[in-house]
Amino acid sequence: MSLLLLLIDWFVLAMFVWIVLSYIVNFGRVGWDHPVRRIYDGLSKLVEPVLRPIRSVVPPLRIGGTALDLSPLLLIMGLQLLSWLLGGR
Repeated sequence: MSLLLLLIDWFVLAMFVWIVLSYIVNFGRVGWDHPVRRIYDGLSKLVEPVLRPIRSVVPPLRIGGTALDLSPLLLIMGLQLLSWLLGGR
């Protein structure tokens, strides 16, 4: 059971890093060959397949002329709930 809890914790950490890097990549001037971009692309290959089903059910929240994607937040909350139900912290 503790291996599953450890995997959940690592995935949640990867999600947080991916979220921060997405802001850096999307709003900063990071080139395609920059190491930050490479890490972001690698984490995207891990995170995006898990987020895709959530995004198909929960559309982005429209705020004026922009949209806020809530799927990463919902995934992190769901993983934290699962961890708690399995006896984690």
